[in-house]
Amino acid sequence: MANSDSSTATLSAPLPLARKKEDVTPIGSKITELNESRTELLNRIQGLKQDLQSWRSKLDTQVKIYRDELSELKKSLNVEVVQLRTEFQELKNTLQQQQEDVTASLRNLGDSAGDDAQEAQEPKVDVEDQKVHSSAEEDIEKKDEN
Repeated sequence: MANSDSSTATLSAPLPLARKKEDVTPIGSKITELNESRTELLNRIQGLKQDLQSWRSKLDTQVKIYRDELSELKKSLNVEVVQLRTEFQELKNTLQQQQEDVTASLRNLGDSAGDDAQEAQEPKVDVEDQKVHSSAEEDIEKKDEN
């Protein structure tokens, strides 16, 4: 029986080798297919890396442009703020000067009104004096006529 076992073993051994050869061919084509797929994926990954690098570069450029624009706007706004502060200070000074001028004019007007009041009273006295004086002259003339 040992003899029959070894002959069966020899007969059965070539069968798995034949199966292995059949299986080797599809495995080889699968390996080739996987290698091609791997190469394709690596190429896609490389392309994506390049796209990402390009995108980052464009983004960095855009960020730099925006920062420069913001910097210019900030400078421009600061200049305008300084100009507005100067204009407001000048306006404040002008208004203070005008207020002082109006106050002085009102004082002068008040003083002048007092002087005018005195002058207005003096002519009244003069008019009264003239009436008295003219009536006295009339009396004298009447006496002379009589």
